[in-house]
Amino acid sequence: MTLAEFRQSPWKKSHSTYKDSALAMSPAPEYASSEVLVAALYRTIGFESISEGSVPPAGRDLEQRLQKRRDRRQPPPSGSTLGVEDWNAVLHGVLESPKLPNQSAKRFLQVTPLVPSLALFSGSARLSSNSWPAGNLVRRMVWLGSRDPGSAQALWGALFAALSVDGQDDVFARWLEQETGAWGNPAPWQAAPVPQAEVANLSTDDFDGVRFMPAQQFVKDLNALIEAKQAMTRRQWTSLLEAVLRLAAVAHVTWLCDVHARIWRCLSDTLAGNGPAGASDTRGTVFPDDVQYMTYGGKALQGLKDKASGYLSARLGINAILWSLSDLGFPYDGDISSSEGITRLCQHVRDNRQALADTGIVATLADIREQEARALNCRKGIGDNLLEFARHTLGQRQTAVQLLRGYDQGYVLRKKGSSPSSPWIVSLGPVAVLALVHCALAGMGGPRSIHRLSQHLAAYGIVVDRQDIARNDLGHQLRMLGLVLDSPDAESGMLLLPPFPASQAMDKEA
Repeated sequence: MTLAEFRQSPWKKSHSTYKDSALAMSPAPEYASSEVLVAALYRTIGFESISEGSVPPAGRDLEQRLQKRRDRRQPPPSGSTLGVEDWNAVLHGVLESPKLPNQSAKRFLQVTPLVPSLALFSGSARLSSNSWPAGNLVRRMVWLGSRDPGSAQALWGALFAALSVDGQDDVFARWLEQETGAWGNPAPWQAAPVPQAEVANLSTDDFDGVRFMPAQQFVKDLNALIEAKQAMTRRQWTSLLEAVLRLAAVAHVTWLCDVHARIWRCLSDTLAGNGPAGASDTRGTVFPDDVQYMTYGGKALQGLKDKASGYLSARLGINAILWSLSDLGFPYDGDISSSEGITRLCQHVRDNRQALADTGIVATLADIREQEARALNCRKGIGDNLLEFARHTLGQRQTAVQLLRGYDQGYVLRKKGSSPSSPWIVSLGPVAVLALVHCALAGMGGPRSIHRLSQHLAAYGIVVDRQDIARNDLGHQLRMLGLVLDSPDAESGMLLLPPFPASQAMDKEA
């Protein structure tokens, strides 16, 4: 591909150096609810033979077979313990996950991803065959947030064991896994191999030097959730996992957007005759020390839109430079996965700066950005998909049936009012509060200042002043859930209490 071809279709194909980067956004996020993330994670980690596109047809097939048995009054399949009507009530009552308002007229099976076998026929991002593999995003987060491939693989294995249903799970979960297999077309649940080409770690220098990276915090929180599994039921645990997963996924994607914009700043400064002088200088520019993606109680989506727009602009610029260098006969043969690699690219641009200037790279980029103005403004394409991903992953589920509007309690964003045009504001649901307080206190073995929670939220880019917690809805949630002890000796007069004392005790004994 040449620069001229890139100019005609700038989103169609990326340069191989860019595409293979550990910091590339792959897969590119699209629509996904929090339950879609969990269901896709099941398929990625334990169902190697199941593709995302096969999920909607499997759901339709199960519905048709079930309806046929009901119409013809046929007996249930061998191995099942429920009758046909009872199993129908479980799927469309006990396990049913509410549809969105625009899905009320659509007929498809959607259930809570409580056990692995349910992910075989429910929880696809789309009802068509081209759904994006949301579980792969979680896998990349685990690798990028781990120090080395060995520790990433160990955590991935521990997560597979936690997601599996075994003798340590509650009776309902064990029964449901067995019953679902009797009614459907079961697939073998076993640890799927990890394609090494699809995961990557940061270099040791970068990993140790990065002060803010949501994937690192997610890895710590994932360990804390896995350790706490035995202290609660399967439904409770998957709800906590879902709450942390949805916040971490959006924070990670937003961080990648931010990093892309910073990489482009290095390259554009180099084109102008400046740019970073060495790897340490590059690291300080590319990786943020502290960010404010969202403010508690404030509107969220505009800030996320700005980050997405910056990412798109940076993606155009980085690819344009890489294709230009190839056209000139001076291709860059390194990587852009580390501070060292980005520094080498900047030096390569510096060495060929005059040749790039002679091609009119700056004017070409300006023309491409003008041509792609709607895409850069997130009104179509990748940017629009990123905003849809953030809004549906973080936002409280809007249900077609009003009686089910309280179904989602692990949200990070909620509507400020009842009007459809009301803005989305940052406000944690009770399940999200439980999950984050547990993760914030993991390994502490007792109460801690409320400052711990504000620090934990800041690790995901959510800013909340600890002085405000006592007065805002977060403080109200903490009191309602019994997660704080009002103490005049503590900061803001509040101490955080561990939500699962049993799991804390087990940690100390171990």
